[in-house]
Amino acid sequence: MTQSRIREGDLLWEPSAAAREASRLHAFLSHVQRTRGISLADYAAAWRWSTEDLEGFWGSVAEFFEVPFRTPPRRILADASMPGARWFDGATGNYVDAVLARRNDSRPALLACAEQRPLHAISWAELVAHVGAVAAGLRALGVDKGDCVAAILPNIPEAVIGFLATVSIGAIWTSCAPEFGTQSVVDRLVQVAPTVLIAVDGYRYGGRDFDRRAVVEEIRGALPTVRTTVLLRDLDPDAELAGDAWTTWASLLATPVGAGGLAPEAVPFDHPLWILFSSGTTGLPKPIVHSHGGVVLEHVKELGLQLDVRPGDRLLWPTTTGWMMWNFVVGALLVGATPVLYDGNPAYPSMDTLWRMAEEAELTHLGMSAAFTMLCRKADVRPREQFAMASLRCVSVTGSPLPVEGFEWFYQAVGGDVWLAPISGGTDLVTAFVGGSPMLPVRAGEMQCCSLGARVAAFDPAGNPLPAGETGDLVITAPMPSMPICFWNDADGRRLRESYFEHFEGVWRHGDWIRFTPSGGAVIEGRSDSTLNRNGVRFGTSELYGVVDGFPEIADSLVIGLEEPGGLYWMPLFVALAPGVVLDAALDARIRLAIRTRLSPRHVPDEIIAVPRIPRTLTGKKMEVPVKRLFLGYPIDAVAAAGAIGDPEALPAFARLAAARRARIDG
Repeated sequence: MTQSRIREGDLLWEPSAAAREASRLHAFLSHVQRTRGISLADYAAAWRWSTEDLEGFWGSVAEFFEVPFRTPPRRILADASMPGARWFDGATGNYVDAVLARRNDSRPALLACAEQRPLHAISWAELVAHVGAVAAGLRALGVDKGDCVAAILPNIPEAVIGFLATVSIGAIWTSCAPEFGTQSVVDRLVQVAPTVLIAVDGYRYGGRDFDRRAVVEEIRGALPTVRTTVLLRDLDPDAELAGDAWTTWASLLATPVGAGGLAPEAVPFDHPLWILFSSGTTGLPKPIVHSHGGVVLEHVKELGLQLDVRPGDRLLWPTTTGWMMWNFVVGALLVGATPVLYDGNPAYPSMDTLWRMAEEAELTHLGMSAAFTMLCRKADVRPREQFAMASLRCVSVTGSPLPVEGFEWFYQAVGGDVWLAPISGGTDLVTAFVGGSPMLPVRAGEMQCCSLGARVAAFDPAGNPLPAGETGDLVITAPMPSMPICFWNDADGRRLRESYFEHFEGVWRHGDWIRFTPSGGAVIEGRSDSTLNRNGVRFGTSELYGVVDGFPEIADSLVIGLEEPGGLYWMPLFVALAPGVVLDAALDARIRLAIRTRLSPRHVPDEIIAVPRIPRTLTGKKMEVPVKRLFLGYPIDAVAAAGAIGDPEALPAFARLAAARRARIDG
């Protein structure tokens, strides 16, 4: 591809006055002025108010979106501590209450399509009936308030139905994607002790069918708390499991619902909603618990105000149920929009598949990864010339930073009046906190703004705020409603504090590098820790080590992930071999197969590289971040103090590898 003709910060698009006035954000600001007498002249003023008057802002969000409370709150923010903030004290309700409040029988509740199924609609009547039946079925299986229901399902309507049914009775939802390997799923679910497991018999991806019944059998055998497994027959109508401790999804749907129909259980604002799993950088993946009320408030704000998702809109974002974007897309129900679910490879059978779906489903909002965007550029996909997408207003990009070249391609190939809104956030808060605004211009290489209610800053190593133009740690200095209420089985909160609040006392440190621009935009410059982030799916190094270090031929290993120019991501695995072992093609293939089988295709490294030894600290920790920084171009004396390295000869070998790789790329 030719070099970009634009530079970071170049103005590419501006919303018209009519578009700004039609946005929900404009309506919200008018609501604030009308109800509170606060005039906010521009987005910058609105952001300042939203992060300084937290009670006023979040109270206004609840009012504007008419969030249904069974019991109103006594106070919006009773305790602003981090961690430990107490939001909407005394309020009760249910996530499903907020979904049902947006019911509109004149439009579909869900749209869905898959590689093996055409686009089809699920009506509100059908959704409510199925959620009610599955909720009754779960109760009949002994699921009670506070129990955990786990799922291994693709991005299909049954996943949404299972989630809504689970949380409607006050139980807690958690899900993994069906392509996850046995160990990857067990490492997550064994921590949360599910009582019921809902699993699919298989899935289709890239034109191939994958039977997962054997994997499901292994997983249920490793989860002693699971009393019943519910099998969803998606590939094989006659699929079965061994033994008698299982039933079928069809039998749940056949459960009689009481005369009152679907009746969500009233729960406190901070009642656990779901458990999402972050990376397992220093151990097992962390089970993050979010609350009913916190997620409802955050998702109506982020979807409704920042991305301008309106009642009747249609939002599609290719995702799996193991990525937080699935939870985010389901949140479109909270603002009266229709989630469009896609199960399969968005690049199969060709790179224009996703754009064809935008036309067929009449999308208003389309999401994709930065990597997919750059692949479209490389393949010279020209959606504007190929498809009629008159309804499309916004395309949002996440997963990794979108380079300037991606912005340029977008406004050449899609362009027109379509708003490009890159966003960045995380599983930890199940939202974006830097991203888009329908009232601001789009500049090349930048996200438009910090989200309302998100007091984001860049800190230097000493914890001092940095000015625009300087790169620092991305931190959040005030609480947000969707911050985790806890980690599962972390009674004293130690793991939660260690994960986010120990580096800067009382401040959330996210683990990204961020730089603010003179225009008020932001640029994410990769991960500041060792978490791997491949195409938006984050996972920890320890998951890979659990597989790789089990090989007798491997004495030690280390993996890093590196964001590179052009939206690429390089993930090498370094292995120190046992005496007498050679890394030949056969061993390389065996390692890759084990990782693919036990974890997932996303975990397979780009290269496997033999090294003499793996650098560790004096306390035995693998030096992942220093190695990553070497490959980013930092000199060896800037990445680690010599006295902190257990084997002084280990790190210099990596410095030589990094220098050789840079020379190859530059040459």
